Amino acid sequence: MPGKPKYYSKQGLWSLFLMCAFPLHVWTLLFFFNDYDWVAKRTNAWDAIGVGAYGLVFAFIESALVFLGVSLLGFLVSTKWDENHRVALLSALVLITSLWAMFGQLYILWGLSIPLPAPLALFFLQSGHPARFLYLLIAAIIGLTVLPPTFLILNSPKAMRFVTGSMDRISLLTTFYFFFDFVGLIIVIVRNAG
Repeated sequence: MPGKPKYYSKQGLWSLFLMCAFPLHVWTLLFFFNDYDWVAKRTNAWDAIGVGAYGLVFAFIESALVFLGVSLLGFLVSTKWDENHRVALLSALVLITSLWAMFGQLYILWGLSIPLPAPLALFFLQSGHPARFLYLLIAAIIGLTVLPPTFLILNSPKAMRFVTGSMDRISLLTTFYFFFDFVGLIIVIVRNAG
């Protein structure tokens, strides 16, 4: 009698954690480099470095929380696929979700306005439930960015090789980011001790 299929190995969990941490650290570092000059001019360079250190420590904590949520959601993925496929699928979904979250933040920060075509806007307004239809449109657009990668990862060996190769390269970079997290933690401790 075969045993229960194993959802995650230690290596699988580690790879998933690194993929969850990658977009959060990239986003944090981009904001740090973007804001460093004005924070340094406002106060001094040490304060600017402190802001970056707090951001990196928060990014690490946020990475752990995202990882916990994603790994729990992974139990909803069928065991029909092996662990490598499940981890690749979850990693791709984390990256796609992160890109949408980044787009949402940039949309607000840059004050972007993407107007709907007039006939579509008129249809929404005349429906009596414009917000409901707008949310359905957004869900459809997001679905179009999620479904093709999901299908390819689960059904195409070539796509799976591409995703696992990309995960290997991203994992190496993310491991390097953890060094910055450690330095950031030391800076936060030093700043709060003084």
